[in-house]
This record gives sequence, C-alpha cells and structure tokens, in this order.
Amino acid sequence: MTLALFDLDNTLLSGDSDYEWGNFLVKKKLVDEVRYERANQKFYEDYKAGTLDIYEFSAFTFEVLTRFSMSELDILHQEFMHEVILPLITEKARALVAKHQAQQHTLAIITATNEFITTPIAKELGIPHLIATQPKIVNGRYTTKVQGTPCFKEGKVTRLAEWMQHHNEKLAGSYFYSDSHNDLPLMQQVTTAIAVDPDDKLRQIAKQKGWEIISLRN
Repeated sequence: MTLALFDLDNTLLSGDSDYEWGNFLVKKKLVDEVRYERANQKFYEDYKAGTLDIYEFSAFTFEVLTRFSMSELDILHQEFMHEVILPLITEKARALVAKHQAQQHTLAIITATNEFITTPIAKELGIPHLIATQPKIVNGRYTTKVQGTPCFKEGKVTRLAEWMQHHNEKLAGSYFYSDSHNDLPLMQQVTTAIAVDPDDKLRQIAKQKGWEIISLRN
C-alpha cells in the first residue's frame, strides 16, 4: 500500500492545535493566564525557530493533563474540538484527505503534538492511523513524562520506522505533507515531499529541491 503521511499543525489544520489548546486552557481559567501565555508563546517561537526542547515542552503541556481524570479530559476536549479545532479544518484539507482515500492509500497523521490532543482530530479527519508524541500514563492518569521517542524532528523518522515494521508498510511511493522545516528529516526520506503553506526556511528548501508547494487555506 502507498503511504500518505500528513503533519497536522499548520498543515491539515490552519493553526497549531498544541498552541491553541494552551489558549483554550487560559480562556477556561484552568491555568494561570500570565504565566501560561508567556510560556506557551515562548515554546511556540522556539518551535518555529527550530530550537524547541521537546522534553521541556512536553512536561509543560502534560502537567495540566495530570490534574484531571480521563473522563474530565474527554469532556474538555469535546468543547475544544467544537470551539477551536473544527473551524481550523478547511475544505481544501478535507479534499486532500479524500483524494488519497479515493486512491486507497494508507493514511496516517504524524505529529509532534501529543496523542490526547490529536486522537479526536485524526478521527474527525477520517484518518485511521496516528503517530504522535505519547504522554506516559500511570494508574490511569497522565504524567509529565514522554513514553518512548517523541515524534519530533528525527524522532518522526524513528517513530515511523517502528510503525511501518508493526504494520508491514514501506516508504516506496510514499507522500508526506508538512509546513515546517522541523520535518525535513522525514521529508528527505519519503518518495514525494509536499510543502504545505510552508515556513520561510522550508519554502526556500522546497524550491531548491523542486518539491511541490501547495496551500490548504481557504
């Protein structure tokens, strides 16, 4: 089967779900507004600059998850999906997913954003496979630790290799859509790399390599 791989934030979504989750928590007054907004913005700028410490960021984002039960988090996420995420899914993004589904490709989202945030989004998009950063769960509750390899930069290559071995898939003929230069390690591994509304660094590299550049913004 042909693999069609998709980054999530600022690729299939016209925004960043991790960053918007932080804004949602501030709006709900579940975190200290000033401290959390400042930290959330700093991590986002680090990500765009390619200097993000994924373990430090994960501990920051997972900390809020540790305060609630799984059922309480599910209720919060339903509200987050309705208020924040659904408006970020464009018709063009849905059409791209549908195009690969029609070709009977194997579809997977591969994202640095954690599984708690991204699992319902993958379901909404109709994408059956999700490779994401995994928060460690102990006694039925989230912790601030990462389980296994974070799905970020070179970690995406590692996590995809593990997933392919488990699912008996190969990279021959594969596609990968991303907006970020952080995904260059994986973009250089696939058969067809497509830059989606790319950041400046990725746009420049895509032009040099002759990669297609598209927009999924309405």
